[in-house]
Amino acid sequence: MEKVVLLSGSPKMDGNTMQVLGECKNVIEKQGLEANVISLSGKTIEGCKACGACKKTGKCSLNDGLNEIIDAVREAKGFIVGAPVYFGTARGDLMNAIQRIGMVSYGTDRFLSWKVGGPIVVGRRGGHTSSYQEMLMFYFINDMIVPGSNYWNIVFGKKPGEAMKDEEGLETVKRFSENVANLIKKIY
Repeated sequence: MEKVVLLSGSPKMDGNTMQVLGECKNVIEKQGLEANVISLSGKTIEGCKACGACKKTGKCSLNDGLNEIIDAVREAKGFIVGAPVYFGTARGDLMNAIQRIGMVSYGTDRFLSWKVGGPIVVGRRGGHTSSYQEMLMFYFINDMIVPGSNYWNIVFGKKPGEAMKDEEGLETVKRFSENVANLIKKIY
C-alpha cells in the first residue's frame, strides 16, 4: 500500500496544525492509502550545517531525530507538511527540518523527486500566503508534484480547536488531500 507522510511543525500535540493534519489523514485513508502523521513536538531540530556528510552516508550528521523522519519520507510516495504561522512565516524548526530533508535528498538519490504533496499553513490572522509560498519553494526545487485544490491550503485558528471551525479552510485542505491521494494512485 502506498504511503503518505504528513509532517506537523507544531510544538503542540493537540494544536490546530495536528488537528488539521488529522483530518487530511482521514481523507487520504478513505482513498485507500496509508497515512502517517509525524510531529516535531518535543524535538529540537537544528539548521543544516552544510557539512556534506549526507552525500557520503545518506544520513544527516545531526542526531536530533530527523533521520528517522527522513527514512519515513524516503519510503512514502506522498509528503505533506503542516506549518503553524509564527510572526508571518512558517515555524523555524519546521523550515530547518524540510531544508535538511531536501539536502539529504539532493546529496544522495534525490528521493523527493516525483513525491506528491504540498504545504498546509495554519495561523490566527496573517502570514498564511507568505508561509505557503515559502514552503512551496521546497517542493518545486526538489522536483516534487503539488496538486491544487479549490483555494490555497490555509486554515485560520489560534486556540487549539479553532481551526476546526474554519469550514472553508478545512474543505480546501481535505480536497487537496484527496487530490494528493488520487494523483499517487494514478502515478504509482
